Amino acid sequence: MVIKLATATLNDAQHEWLKRFATMIDKDSNGRIKAQVFPASQLGSIPRMIEQTQFGSIQCWVGPPEFLSGVDMRYEVVSAPGLFKDIAHAHRALQDPAFDKAILALGANKGLKGVGIFVSAPESIISRKPVHDIAGFSGMKIRVLAAPMQMEQIRALGATPVPMSLGEVLPALQQGALDAVMGDTPVFTDLRYYSVAKYAVETEHALVSSIAVFSKKWFDGLPPDLQKIALTDAQKVTDNIYPFAYAEYTQSFKTWTSGGGTVIRFDPKEQAKMMALLEPVGGKVAAKTPGEKELWDLLQAAAKRTE
Repeated sequence: MVIKLATATLNDAQHEWLKRFATMIDKDSNGRIKAQVFPASQLGSIPRMIEQTQFGSIQCWVGPPEFLSGVDMRYEVVSAPGLFKDIAHAHRALQDPAFDKAILALGANKGLKGVGIFVSAPESIISRKPVHDIAGFSGMKIRVLAAPMQMEQIRALGATPVPMSLGEVLPALQQGALDAVMGDTPVFTDLRYYSVAKYAVETEHALVSSIAVFSKKWFDGLPPDLQKIALTDAQKVTDNIYPFAYAEYTQSFKTWTSGGGTVIRFDPKEQAKMMALLEPVGGKVAAKTPGEKELWDLLQAAAKRTE
């Protein structure tokens, strides 16, 4: 049985998760499953990969949960600003059993089976121009993931959010259709964005996470022993991916600057001012969608338990 594992990124924690899972399931299934990994949007744009996973032509997709907001809006809660003190705190909170169980259960009625969620890196804004304070974002067109939780953050900074799949971002920056992109520095470092937008503004106002989902159609068709192997292997990879993500995050700054990029951080007063603007966004957005506040409350409780 050949299975396809897909993601939009390259050489980051998402790609690494798929590679580790592929190696593990090949071995643990005693050759009954042969996994093939397709990074860098080789199997299509993110929306197309998600659709293929729902239909079963892709067996596993890994990417930011916010891209699944079209499947279920509640996925977006993980990108709320101001929830976590740092990347280690985010890692602990996402692995909290109550929250983990709830978010992985989303999508079951839309052809998806969540099998792992993990932290990638703090949010940053990669910009074509230097930005040293909040006012610097005014009027900018900034790419975000397709979720209100992210769009409202950009509006709070006085900029215009532009939802866009990752494969379209670099050409848009090159052509000037975008001024900046919000995401995590490791992803943009691996894709060498510093050649087009050299300023990495490390706002660190929220955390970027990734979720692994199986095609439910594919999973439900497996014999029970292979179902158990697939779930166990997915959980093992998720449990052990954090050291890789953290190492890549810390290394990304060196790689960014050695490639000709510049890393910018706000002074403490400006950072505090920015967080005061952004922290109310989570609760306000979550309250607008039925059922989302309950997951938001679970995530807040998980964050408090794991401080």
